[in-house]
Amino acid sequence: MRGSLPSCPGVSPLTARSLGVALAALVALAPALPATAAAAPAGSAASGGTRSLPLVPLARQRVLGAAPEQGLYRTGLARFALVGVVWDDPDRELHGRAKVRTRSAATGEWSGWQDIETHHAEHGADPGTAEGSARRLRGGTAPLWVGESDGVEVRVRAQEPAGAPGTRAGAARSPLPAGLRLELVDPGRDGGDGAATGASETEDAEAGEVAGAGAGGGGKTGDGAGAGGGTGDAGERLPASGPADDPPRTALDTEAAIAASGANADITAFGATEIPELDREATERELAGLQGTTLDDPTRAKPYIGPRPAIVTRRGWGADESLRERGFVYTKTVKAAFVHHTASGNAYTCAQAPSVIRSIYRYHVKSMGWRDIGYNFLVDKCGTIYEGRAGGVAKAVLGAHTLGFNTNSTGIAVIGTYGSSRPSGSAVTAVARLTAWKLGLYGANPLGKTYLTSGGGNLYPKGKNVRLNVISGHRDGFATECPGKLLYAKLGAARSSAATYQGR
Repeated sequence: MRGSLPSCPGVSPLTARSLGVALAALVALAPALPATAAAAPAGSAASGGTRSLPLVPLARQRVLGAAPEQGLYRTGLARFALVGVVWDDPDRELHGRAKVRTRSAATGEWSGWQDIETHHAEHGADPGTAEGSARRLRGGTAPLWVGESDGVEVRVRAQEPAGAPGTRAGAARSPLPAGLRLELVDPGRDGGDGAATGASETEDAEAGEVAGAGAGGGGKTGDGAGAGGGTGDAGERLPASGPADDPPRTALDTEAAIAASGANADITAFGATEIPELDREATERELAGLQGTTLDDPTRAKPYIGPRPAIVTRRGWGADESLRERGFVYTKTVKAAFVHHTASGNAYTCAQAPSVIRSIYRYHVKSMGWRDIGYNFLVDKCGTIYEGRAGGVAKAVLGAHTLGFNTNSTGIAVIGTYGSSRPSGSAVTAVARLTAWKLGLYGANPLGKTYLTSGGGNLYPKGKNVRLNVISGHRDGFATECPGKLLYAKLGAARSSAATYQGR
């Protein structure tokens, strides 16, 4: 896959010291793990599963010049909670509209139609990098959280020709990408010792079954313009997710799980589910230790760093470490933070946030072909901060969040969609607290500007030195709606608050 990816290019002194501590923790603590953990099956935390269903042309009456449309209708499915659409060529974009409705596994009622954000190419690894050139990469939409469901209907329609639709036969239009597939993601359980048995990673459904679903078999069709009823998959049901208040936990039973936890062992207890918050003095003391000095060192300038906020670790939100690629990739420093939204919708509770993150993680890795979840951190609507990509929250981990500007930056995604919905004050405060601490580790001023070299994108060519805000929105580095205009409008307040937390 991407086994040639270097593990530590350009490691900073802070990172090198952290790695030494982490390795020492692995050697010292790994043999002492409980026998029950060592014997647990891989993925015994909240592994979940992914089901991939091919879309087919819908059998519907076409008007002259109508754009092509693909979709499917399925019921009786194994339970899932997040959906997305992927296609074969990662360099292709979907010019058109994708919408979905789902059937609640609890009530059997169908939701209304929801749009899936089709423009997602601006997220991902930089062009030309090992991760960005991997053979299994796919193009894809943003993921959409739909809650626990067992039925789905999806339609993907190509962009209409310019001018009034249906005015000219053979009018030019954007074709749909090849290999369209619907991804159905089950996040698994939030707690418990048993694994949630996942469905197969792909399913090439019989053409007759799926085509029949598109031909109109008398099923409920919502607005009447799409696919009809199809045959279900009775008996193919995954175990339901556990209670939302169950503490997520992951057995430290694999080398990957031990390594992910050990990457934070320089700042918290090995195996912790949450990195606790610190006051300012304790944070400054910790920073001095990471830098190999002490607070009373007369040659050391007083740092500007915000108190460390509490951060839920990957073990805390139940990451299945067997999914991601092994090893960690680092850059030299962290000069900027890019703020994103996940575009996965706002219909989640804070108790469901770990399930949403597990779903996005699985979608990024299994559906999109990335080495790990793309974001370095995630923040939910209640202001809880979560560790994203593995490698250590205090380290300069290379992410896949801002195409062209992943090097020497960190990516923070607020879970939700904020084009027309306002982010909560708790989420904005969490972004400010997180950036005050993370940027402070590397001496960056939240109110300042910095230069990053573009790795290539639609705003700046590869190699261009670009001046950016130290706290930027995704749209500052790539022409995109992300992080949504209402979250983007809060970045000024986040910068000011972060600077205040740093003591500036």
